[in-house]
Amino acid sequence: MARRQLSRQHDRYTLQTTELVHEAYLRLAGDPRVTQRGRAYFYAAAARAMRQVLVDAARRRNATKRGSGAAALSLDEQVGTVDAYADQLLDLDDALRELERRNARSARVVVCRFFGGMSVEDTAQALGVSPRSVKSDWALARAWLYDALRGGAG
Repeated sequence: MARRQLSRQHDRYTLQTTELVHEAYLRLAGDPRVTQRGRAYFYAAAARAMRQVLVDAARRRNATKRGSGAAALSLDEQVGTVDAYADQLLDLDDALRELERRNARSARVVVCRFFGGMSVEDTAQALGVSPRSVKSDWALARAWLYDALRGGAG
């Protein structure tokens, strides 16, 4: 899951696969809700944790990019690409938060499917809904996010 998530990013992004896995594990370790509810629930929780780690890393990256009190430096094209990805990830996180406010289950489906790379069946099992509901929520969420990320009304 971590490798797939990081493959979407530029090669010079600051997180490595093992770092993402370790950070996600630390967020999950010791939580009895995660360890006792089975494989599908674990993967859903791992997807949520990876989303949080990636968003936190993007926020740190943007804070550094915006200066953090340091002298301004010129950026090369590759660093600019990484920064653009961090901005996109933060925009996606903001849109997901708004979607969660409007339709929490659809937002959870996005986290499982996009961040976790879970199948429709695994997502359905993790969320305790039917595969048909997952497909419907996935279609609704993709359309809503597309509109929201393009500046539409949502």
